[in-house]
Amino acid sequence: MLLILLVFLPFVAALAIAAASARSRGVHTLVAGGASGAGLAIVVAQAFQPSQRIAIDWVPALGLNLTIMADPLGLFFAGLILGIGLLVVIYAHGYLGKAEPTGRFLAFLMLFQGAMVGIVLSGNVLMTLVFWELTSLSSFLLIGFWRDRADARQGARMALAVTGGGGLALIAGLVLLGQAAGSYDLATILTRGDIVRASPLYLPMLALILIGCFTKSAQFPFHFWLPHAMAAPTPVSAYLHSATMVKAGVLLIARLWPVLAGTDAFFYAVTTTGLVTMVFGAAVALFRTDLKAILAYSTISQLGLMVMLLGFSTAVAVVAAVFHILNHATFKAALFMNAGTIGHETGTRDITRLGRLARLMPVSAVLGTLAAAAMAGLPPLNGFISKEMMLEQALHTSWAGQDWLVPLLAVVGATLSVAYSLRYAVLIYFGRARGETPKPAHEPGAAMTLPPVMLVALVVAIGLLPMPLAGPAVMAVASAVIAGPAPETHLALWHGINPALGASLIAVIAGAILLRRLAPLAAAHARATLPDAKRLFDVSVAGAVAAARRITTALHTPSLQRALFVTFAVIIVLGVEAIVTAPVGPGTRPSLPATPVALVAWALLVVATGAVVASHRRRFVALILVSVVGLVIALGFVHFSAPDLALTQIAVEVVTILLLLLALNMMPKRPPRLSTTSHRVRDGLVAGIGGVLAGSAAWAFLRRSPPNPISAFHWANSYSGGGGTNVVNVTLVDFRAFDTLGEIIVLGVAGLVIYALLETAARGAAGRRLRAWREDTPHSPEQHPVMFVMATRILLPLTLLVGSYIFLRGHNQPGGGFIAALLFAIAILLQFLASGYDWTDARRRFGEHQMIGWGVLIAVATGAGAFVFERPFLTSAFGYVHVPLVGEVELATAILFDLGVALVVVGAVLLTLAQLSHVAQRAARAVETGEDAA
Repeated sequence: MLLILLVFLPFVAALAIAAASARSRGVHTLVAGGASGAGLAIVVAQAFQPSQRIAIDWVPALGLNLTIMADPLGLFFAGLILGIGLLVVIYAHGYLGKAEPTGRFLAFLMLFQGAMVGIVLSGNVLMTLVFWELTSLSSFLLIGFWRDRADARQGARMALAVTGGGGLALIAGLVLLGQAAGSYDLATILTRGDIVRASPLYLPMLALILIGCFTKSAQFPFHFWLPHAMAAPTPVSAYLHSATMVKAGVLLIARLWPVLAGTDAFFYAVTTTGLVTMVFGAAVALFRTDLKAILAYSTISQLGLMVMLLGFSTAVAVVAAVFHILNHATFKAALFMNAGTIGHETGTRDITRLGRLARLMPVSAVLGTLAAAAMAGLPPLNGFISKEMMLEQALHTSWAGQDWLVPLLAVVGATLSVAYSLRYAVLIYFGRARGETPKPAHEPGAAMTLPPVMLVALVVAIGLLPMPLAGPAVMAVASAVIAGPAPETHLALWHGINPALGASLIAVIAGAILLRRLAPLAAAHARATLPDAKRLFDVSVAGAVAAARRITTALHTPSLQRALFVTFAVIIVLGVEAIVTAPVGPGTRPSLPATPVALVAWALLVVATGAVVASHRRRFVALILVSVVGLVIALGFVHFSAPDLALTQIAVEVVTILLLLLALNMMPKRPPRLSTTSHRVRDGLVAGIGGVLAGSAAWAFLRRSPPNPISAFHWANSYSGGGGTNVVNVTLVDFRAFDTLGEIIVLGVAGLVIYALLETAARGAAGRRLRAWREDTPHSPEQHPVMFVMATRILLPLTLLVGSYIFLRGHNQPGGGFIAALLFAIAILLQFLASGYDWTDARRRFGEHQMIGWGVLIAVATGAGAFVFERPFLTSAFGYVHVPLVGEVELATAILFDLGVALVVVGAVLLTLAQLSHVAQRAARAVETGEDAA
């Protein structure tokens, strides 16, 4: 239970903060900090317990289960995410201004935190993908938090494009991994490394998985999105660079290390990418002038170091990688907070305008200098130990038979890291003053000072006492990565005089000299014309968009008739091909005799359908004839004993006819003729052939008797499994509830799309055409006929009562949430039509957007509630309660799901109605005032 709480606690906090967005900043900080702190406490408690694993069926047929695996590797990353997340929340409270929407910021931050915790604790690779994509979406919201800034919007789009594209590759790679291993369960996959590596799918799977990891962790050549993500507020940058997002790719390589490592392909792909990224990122960081840009490229370099160590494919290198992940999280979070403090308190992050701040900001100077020294790998700090371990492993690594290449480049990378780290600390705090800063420099408040103090304290403590403080955790995590016992490795500041110490000393001396001679190098770098990754990305995106537009224009011509003709022609060809290659045999089910009433209804259906085609240019008449077609179909459902379908059909017909009548009121009554005679003949032939084929297919299916129809299962299990005697409703809210959930989400999205499309209908050219149109049909002498008004107001409570009855009886009798919602919508629609939009809208208490949102949330929450009882998603429960004077009453959780369905349906209908009314109002108002609605 605690593990489930650990995963979902950040999401609950995000919802709570969003719901309390109008409350004070302190409340928002308390909720976010409390959730992070509670999660951290759970992680600490679980760390002293044996590894645990919880598996709850979600979609077992697909192998997708809600599996939580709390092993040392998952708990280690969860601890980093939640611990640094808590410090980031505190820091953000002091960093963000009082006018900033902290509720929105912290809600996004907790959503991001929950996605990351989900990744690190996921025990099912398909579930990992769900959380993986959620990190891309939530980071998009965080990076673009200051949405009024162009650089924030562009940085968010770039991050989403690159990491989202890599996520698509990762989806394919993990699906192939599951196919090769024969399971999507992570624990099972980790025991089948030999099978996976021997599979013919190994190489494409490895390439796809690594693309996903490299894009997420900003490895070369996918690095360019990360510096542009610095447009986010500094608390986001500190969190994203130290413990989340970019560490996700490193985590996944470590998680799948027992399965993927051990081959030449893995070694060369991962080691080379990490080595190149380490050197490249460090070189670029050396010449940046914005503090966050320096730290961003240093993060790219440090991530390359971690990836390179994992690529070495040795157990000792894994220990070094795990230790450096811990150390990097501490000093990099502290450095970003330090850079944010400087920008916040001086008004600039430009290193060329900063100098000698130590006398004005002594506490920040101490914190920034110690964190930068750790990043440079100077003793006695934690970064020195893991850097020396990296150099030791590099000295023993050969690349393509060249023993010198990896050690040389590793020393070059370490040298550059010393140079950019010293540049950060020395120039800002101890270099010469460069004039007045935009704001007088001073120390920040406690909220911005306490978090970096705690992080730097860890930097120093782990450096001085590495084995007692970090040794057991690092060894346990390394053992989880290796999937076996970790090698005996002693973490200490001093290992004697050895080649690694010599290489480290060379790097420090060379880095200091490089910083001393940096001016001419910086001038040469400024004069050099180097490829700009951002410009290349923009050109690539523009080219892709232009190519897509050309292809789309070629395939999807502006002619709707031509597009429909091509679509139906292709369908007919495929249908004919299926009939020819797999002919349908004679039916085994006997035909039913056609009664006179059925023949009359069929004739009416045929006549009405033909009349629709003949009168399609008379829109009002065509609409009435369409309603006749719908009514006959409803009668057909009644004839075949399908009352639920009949009720649904009638209610849908009423709602759609009313909405279409309103829409037709703003359109010409007789549209222009758009098709020539030859085109109409062509379309008629295609329609006729398609109709014959569709009818023949329906006849063939109706005549056959399947050996094991799925309906038998529904009939047998409707009451025992779902607690209802109405098989249709039980199927919708239980057996096929996942489909229904998807459908209501689509319906809600459709309502929002209608809202977006109609929002601009009274503006521009469309608005001018609408205002120039004059009605050509007479109106009733009364704008709102009194009889109609009074009748609808009397019918309103009766209709709502009938709808409630239909809603409550749906589990056992014809009815349910969808039909009831349509009845509610009809009742409200009639009020709008009879009394006018303004009168009705003034008495409305719930917004359409909120109804759609709450409907989807209630439906999802109902399904997720099954997880508490360790049952699959959307499993319903039911029971019977004795009520005095009433008797036994059935209670089923499916009624809550049905309530969500009803809210979405009503919200979508009312949103459509509201937009139609708004369009008409704006057009009428513009005509009266003579103004342009645009």
